Amino acid sequence: MNLKNKKCIPCEGGIPSLNIKESGKYLKIINSAWKISENKRIERRFKFVNFAHTMAFVNKVAKIAEQEGHHPDMYIRYSECKIELWTHAINGLSENDFILAAKIDELA
Repeated sequence: MNLKNKKCIPCEGGIPSLNIKESGKYLKIINSAWKISENKRIERRFKFVNFAHTMAFVNKVAKIAEQEGHHPDMYIRYSECKIELWTHAINGLSENDFILAAKIDELA
């Protein structure tokens, strides 16, 4: 399954989030640096040489997120960015989270 070529589908809720087994299947497809957190999020830390590089990366992620209509939570430090993905409307993981993770992996 090539997630980076898929498009996020708007989620308004009313569907179940992925269970741990389903999430695990998707997790095997994306970069192994992504980890499941609290059984409802995936997260990854990215390290950079300085603040300018960190912000350049964050801006690229923001552009992809806008194109996909699916937005991560990002925590920025001088030379680090932590990204958390989860589908707020269902309070858990959906395929969209893994699609966006695969696209972010292309930037790293």
